Amino acid sequence: MPNPASRKKILLAEDVRAIALQLSHALEKAGYEVDVARDGEECLDKIASFQPDLLVLDLIMPKTTGLEVLRTLRAGAATENLAVIITTAKDYSTELKHIRQSSPLDVLIKPFAPQVLISKLEGFFNSAASCSLEASRPVRDTPSEVYSPALDPKRPHVRFWGTRGSIPVSGGRYAQHGGNTTCFEFCTGQDRILFDAGSGLREAALSMLKEGPRHIHLFITHTHWDHIQGFPFFTPIYVPGFEITVYGERGFGKNIESLLVGQLDRDYFPVQREDLAAKINFVFLEDRPVEISGAKISREYVHHPGATVGFKIEHDDWKVAFIPDNEFLQGYTGSPVGLTRDNDIVVPHEPVIQFVEGVDLLVHEAQYLPNEYAKKIGWGHSNLTSACALAKLAGVKKWIAVHHDPDHDDIALHAKHGLTRQILADLNYRIPFVHGYDGLVEYR
Repeated sequence: MPNPASRKKILLAEDVRAIALQLSHALEKAGYEVDVARDGEECLDKIASFQPDLLVLDLIMPKTTGLEVLRTLRAGAATENLAVIITTAKDYSTELKHIRQSSPLDVLIKPFAPQVLISKLEGFFNSAASCSLEASRPVRDTPSEVYSPALDPKRPHVRFWGTRGSIPVSGGRYAQHGGNTTCFEFCTGQDRILFDAGSGLREAALSMLKEGPRHIHLFITHTHWDHIQGFPFFTPIYVPGFEITVYGERGFGKNIESLLVGQLDRDYFPVQREDLAAKINFVFLEDRPVEISGAKISREYVHHPGATVGFKIEHDDWKVAFIPDNEFLQGYTGSPVGLTRDNDIVVPHEPVIQFVEGVDLLVHEAQYLPNEYAKKIGWGHSNLTSACALAKLAGVKKWIAVHHDPDHDDIALHAKHGLTRQILADLNYRIPFVHGYDGLVEYR
């Protein structure tokens, strides 16, 4: 142990408070005089004022990194020979090569016991001996157990089978986000519950065939073409043993069965109604929620031509709202900043705000950019700025945008994503936001 009368001065450059306290206490107990620097700039200042006999330097520090500090020291006449021990949690060979070039005394790989550092100091001050870099690398035992969890596909999750509005699109310009029209799935881990029957329903069908006959629930928000056109291609309706229950509103011009099965007219499609081998039930939605395997599905009318609803799924304290078509704040083209729920333009939309208030995940459209919306008022789709306002007014926790305009290719959606985040920042409501794409899965 060093003689207290001639105590050596150690400067400890370490930004992690717990490590700095542990090492400084151990060094002081061993008889060294210790000072601590919390970042690289403070380290350089304290070298001049404290004048240490040795520097213990963390490789990764704020403001100025350990390597930059070390290079600065080696370039100065007064500090070029200062003894330095590097500490780092990184033991990659490329990192050690960089460290060697700056000629440190030694390297200690974190985590290490304080006694390891004390032994290095005693060896240096008593015999001026230095150690090789490799000698300080910790010996790692061969793992006896490796934690490697596998994703549980039965965990509650949602899946996006189609995220376009109006009409399917294809081509390289749409490769990332996909081109199928609306189809959304909520999976409880037991039952598969689908919402809308756009062209994405075909992909959903292929995944369900692999599991064999089962009961499938299909909810329809409304019967515009882009939300039902996939039904003739929903393969389970042709397979014995499957049961499909379709839920829809009474307010459609025709009943839901006529609208869906009517697409199988021989003038439109080569397969006929009598070829449907599955059991198919058509159910009108009521004011009370539908309950399926612990999931409670409720609906609310939204702002869109015809009898159109949005759905909310509540399952095991997870709340998800699916509203692909909704012209929130119809006709409003002003700034969303400052809008409140008692504003005259907002009040008529209070039922929808209450319906999605506080949901964990809002799946809602934002089809038109602000410069597009003025010519699309009354078409039944939201201005991006108004959709952002809905997210804030309802206090939703995460938003995934869907029902992408067919003219918005991947490049346009990337730019739109940036604009959406900017608007949310202007509203001081920085929630997680992404654009939905075909195949996206979101687990609880």
